[in-house]
Amino acid sequence: MSTNVNTFKYDLSSIVQSLVSGENGTVIGRAEYTHSSPQYLIRYKCADGTAIESWWTEDAIALA
Repeated sequence: MSTNVNTFKYDLSSIVQSLVSGENGTVIGRAEYTHSSPQYLIRYKCADGTAIESWWTEDAIALA
């Protein structure tokens, strides 16, 4: 059993921005995996007004 505690870079309810599209959203979930970077479930509104929930890797987002 590993004693390493993975700390997430972003807290739940953080407002983050996609580094690709520039859209802002709220972190509503987080996941960690053995062989992958942490991922975040982001709820945001697309430019066309559509509400979206999508998983993004930690390196694809930044604090807004």
